Amino acid sequence: MRMLSTRGIAPAASISDAIAAGLAPDGGLYMPASLPSFTPADFDGADTLAQVAQRLLRPFFAGDALEGELAAICATAFAVEPPLRVFGEANDYILELFHGATAAFKDYGASFLAAALAALPRGDRPLTILVATSGDTGAAVGAAFHHKPGVRVAILYPDGRVSPRQAHQLGCFGDNVRAFRVDGSFDDCQKLVKTLLSDAAFKQDVPLGSANSISLGRLLPQMAYYAHAALGHWRAGGNPLNFVVPTGNLGNALACFLARSMGLPIGRLVLANNANDVLARFFEGGDYAPQASRTTLANAMDVGAPSNFERLQWLEPDAARLRAELSAESVSDDEIRATIVDAFQRHGEIVCPHTACAVRVLQRLRARGAVGDWAVVATAHPAKFPEVVEPLIGREVPLPAALAAMLARPSHAQPLAGDARALGDLLRVP
Repeated sequence: MRMLSTRGIAPAASISDAIAAGLAPDGGLYMPASLPSFTPADFDGADTLAQVAQRLLRPFFAGDALEGELAAICATAFAVEPPLRVFGEANDYILELFHGATAAFKDYGASFLAAALAALPRGDRPLTILVATSGDTGAAVGAAFHHKPGVRVAILYPDGRVSPRQAHQLGCFGDNVRAFRVDGSFDDCQKLVKTLLSDAAFKQDVPLGSANSISLGRLLPQMAYYAHAALGHWRAGGNPLNFVVPTGNLGNALACFLARSMGLPIGRLVLANNANDVLARFFEGGDYAPQASRTTLANAMDVGAPSNFERLQWLEPDAARLRAELSAESVSDDEIRATIVDAFQRHGEIVCPHTACAVRVLQRLRARGAVGDWAVVATAHPAKFPEVVEPLIGREVPLPAALAAMLARPSHAQPLAGDARALGDLLRVP
């Protein structure tokens, strides 16, 4: 299948080339030229997450260099089954996506991308993976690519705007993974990545790829856990599953939107923003107006210019029709705190600040009369945010074993001004 740039200037690419490049040469984001169509029956016999992922992704890789590797890539990336379980009230569920190597949903897409790139032929020079992170992406990418031969990783994160445990994870790898704490916001980090990825002359000197959600190799695999959860729920009771997805850069929610567009039994899709309400304002009828990001308790969603909105507009240029397909609501820090307390006191559930945004939005939907089966998406383990969560619930949050092991390592991040030339100079050094 051909992959097209959202900006329509760059030539079509194979999915292998699109994954390797990250960003299209015209600065656009790659998207499939068309979306396959499925019915639930098309997944009969596919029960595990890896099996669903392989069947879902197969049309995109048909005839590609990676077609023969897809089964093995999926087996590696989707070995951990995310539980979908009842959450508090009847017909309310939670999809826990934080059981991977770094306790965040991004482990799935990062693992798929790393396995895909490892299966592609490369030249003698190492490929440098650039990744901007607002908290969780960088650690997932670092873990997925750590010690991978022929690959270097540069993680850029906003200094002082991620949780201490997130910052420790980002700098704990060493070897072929370097962390840079940038003097600025996540949007500044993202701008640095896009600037270098769009610089053809620099890429001649330093071969580059991306592991942000601008990478098609991260976006498409994230459809799999929505498909798997929705199919399991459909098989159990014949009902579509509605989702509330906490989102910042829009990649995770876009993956759910794509899965629904391809015929998976997914009902309504509602986005949960923190105080960075660019998407909420758009879906309420305002203009799409990127703004400087605001610092919130749900820091991984502190994004003022969500990259994947460009993909969403490419899929549906008509704003009215797009608003009919999706909705979004924003949640304040005070509401995040209150929701964490309420979930613990009423149901004994401990949720991270990002998941709390989704829980609060679902509470609003139910109060307004929403019916049906709804799942909130838990994107990170609450133990990554003890400074926020533990004072509110009055107890320590147990550490998952994988997170405890990462926190036991030494950690280092290099300071960096928000300057693409300075970053380029650092990346030229072997």
